[in-house]
Amino acid sequence: MADSERRLVRGPTQVWRALQWSLQGLAACWRLESSFRLECLLALVLAPLGLWLGQTPVERVLLVASLLAVIAMEVMNSALESVADRFGTERNELIGRAKDMGSAAVFVLMMNVLLVWGLLLLPRLWA
Repeated sequence: MADSERRLVRGPTQVWRALQWSLQGLAACWRLESSFRLECLLALVLAPLGLWLGQTPVERVLLVASLLAVIAMEVMNSALESVADRFGTERNELIGRAKDMGSAAVFVLMMNVLLVWGLLLLPRLWA
């Protein structure tokens, strides 16, 4: 929820509420989105592998953060699709385009995972 024009002091109560709303969003994604579940399960397997295979802290961060970026974008894509579906299920060119673009954003970040993991790990296989 956006803040009004006046400055609101953020205290522990507001932070707690924000955390609850975020967890509700993640739970809804888990319950309703099979792609989100699959990406989370893959990250659950690959993140520890990335922490183990990364030789420096920066490599570890890159390997794990690339996975988290996919999950974050999947949440955004699911939110976009939910808003689009709110306006009806009939075919609309602009809604279809927006959904395709959201899906493309997830795909681009998946390609980023392949790029990061490939550039960091493949040279070790060839050495």
